[in-house]
Amino acid sequence: MTSAQPGASISTVEVTNVSKHGFWLLILDREVFVPFEAFLWFKEASIGKLLNVELPSPHHLYWPDLDIDLAIESLLHPERFPLIDRVGLTSHVSTEECS
Repeated sequence: MTSAQPGASISTVEVTNVSKHGFWLLILDREVFVPFEAFLWFKEASIGKLLNVELPSPHHLYWPDLDIDLAIESLLHPERFPLIDRVGLTSHVSTEECS
């Protein structure tokens, strides 16, 4: 078994803050805000489940307790991922408006 080099960073992603509006992720050296309005899957999650996040590849995040897998790009540019945008938008549309 091989260990990481002394002084090497093992954790490359962590939740740094949570508010009623969303949470902040530190991914490598960049902090990104994840709004609950756009990413509804996280809104009712416990803090413990939000904190359990992994970086299985350089461009993807995974929350094993929630079974959520997201491309980092979708956090940086949600407008490029219409399904994510629609989830946030449709939650505010009444059923009468959809008829």
